[in-house]
Amino acid sequence: MKNPRFCQFLKHLLIIPLLAGTTSVFACDACKKQQPKFLQGITHGAGPDGLKDYVIVAVMVGLTLYTLFATVRCLLKPSESGEDHVKRIILNN
Repeated sequence: MKNPRFCQFLKHLLIIPLLAGTTSVFACDACKKQQPKFLQGITHGAGPDGLKDYVIVAVMVGLTLYTLFATVRCLLKPSESGEDHVKRIILNN
């Protein structure tokens, strides 16, 4: 049986930090002027210096997305079904 007050508390506990964190993510006016046109208002600090910075960010985004995809795939459909797999040592004992 679920406690409605506890569920409401959990909902607020999760939402409040998300809402509080969103205001500090956006760039201030001084930083907006330093950013390239398509990145203005997204982050603080100086913008990328050149093509090398964009390549580094693109590679890191690609690796992060691949890691996320592979993690979700392995969690949803694990493929260790062999009897000689290392997990069988724990499951068989």
